[in-house]
Amino acid sequence: MPKNLSGKLTEECGLFGFFDADAHDVSKMVYYGLYALQHRGQEACGIAVSDGENGIKAVKDLGLVNEVFNTANIAELKGNIGIGHVRYSADGGGIRENAMPFVTRDLNGALALAFNGNILNAKDLREELERKGAIFQSSNNAETIMHLAAHSRKRKKYIEDALLDIMTQLDGAYSMIFMTRNKLIGVRDPHGFRPLAIGKLNNSYIVCSETSALDVIHAQYVRDVAPGEIVVISNEGIKSLKHSARAKPSLCVFEYIYFARPDSVIDGVSVYNARVEAGKRLAERYNVPADIVIGVPDSGLNFAIGYAEASGVPYGEGFIKNRYTGRTFIKPTQSEREIAVGIKLNVLKENIRGKRVVMVDDSIVRGTTCAGIIKRLKAAGAAEVHMRVASPPFMWPCYFGTDIPSRKDLMAVNFTTEEIRERIGADSLGYLTIKDLDNIGLRKNFGYCNACFTGKYPVKLP
Repeated sequence: MPKNLSGKLTEECGLFGFFDADAHDVSKMVYYGLYALQHRGQEACGIAVSDGENGIKAVKDLGLVNEVFNTANIAELKGNIGIGHVRYSADGGGIRENAMPFVTRDLNGALALAFNGNILNAKDLREELERKGAIFQSSNNAETIMHLAAHSRKRKKYIEDALLDIMTQLDGAYSMIFMTRNKLIGVRDPHGFRPLAIGKLNNSYIVCSETSALDVIHAQYVRDVAPGEIVVISNEGIKSLKHSARAKPSLCVFEYIYFARPDSVIDGVSVYNARVEAGKRLAERYNVPADIVIGVPDSGLNFAIGYAEASGVPYGEGFIKNRYTGRTFIKPTQSEREIAVGIKLNVLKENIRGKRVVMVDDSIVRGTTCAGIIKRLKAAGAAEVHMRVASPPFMWPCYFGTDIPSRKDLMAVNFTTEEIRERIGADSLGYLTIKDLDNIGLRKNFGYCNACFTGKYPVKLP
């Protein structure tokens, strides 16, 4: 897994699939869906379409959705089935070969895949495939899955049966959308680590990472793909197959804390409501005399609203976020890094000067980002800055596709809460607790993965 040098967590990948039973071109719908999922990955993106006759055509490249696609290449993608992908690289570096969807062609026809997650046994599977003569063009888990699909399709009559076979070979976390010449197929791993929702628009079906993408195209949310379920959409309608593995659901709890958009509903739970409730729990546990509650944009804002509601301290804006900053490839000096923070987030001095501030954010990973922000608040005249963190301390790395680094790089592993408070320059510091997570409105007895906080992983690690 590549190192996250920013001190903040990085997003998951985003998936969007569209099947139009009325044979309308779908590329624009997929394009809009990817726009709604851009927060889940800003490294690369792509769209693949099938018209049912001429195979599968794809456009993909490094960059944001509005950088890769334009009127001309969208117009070339003609077909009534389409899948799209926005990528953050939890496996494989930032090279064009790793951009998705992946498209292959064999004796059984063309197949395309958009993938989100991380396969724990991918290295062993890849080596076995290479011994059998497989040739790889990328370092992406998804290409390994495509090779497995090609082998399984030789033995199985239907693609969905081949995918059930593949699921028995994969260890790890994944949501996937496959596309053949005439089918759209959603797959969610038996633990349900990664979200996947089903929507409907007139006679069309959609499978996507978050319900916010359904809202954008005015589609109706139907339900979530269940852990271990394969959903097959074709001209015959929609059918469901269940993998035989019996596993307790283990949805990544950080979908509610950070990854998902607040206007999404994941496995029946409103992300916005969960974040507001988390903020309330923080206020109940760590209330402090203050003049204003602010959130670090964008993920901290909903938590700050909840904190303000529960504490009675007014909620206000503390930062102005520059919405037009992209990635920079300049290796900055320390002083330039401080400038870079200011380019993205500038303190609203009139709201901060002379005030006791409660600043709420989603997490502390390495602590470098929050230390810089607190420094800027105090330079702007804040009398006090009390930091509240809407997640427990990160104590363990993630192996399921979230870029939480090794233990030695996690601030909470190396320092006590008081030592962290001193290092980031806060006047007080409070984290959400594991017990608090059980009381933010998540489904009872559903099952969530919180291994990055507890070290209790829901599957055996290789």
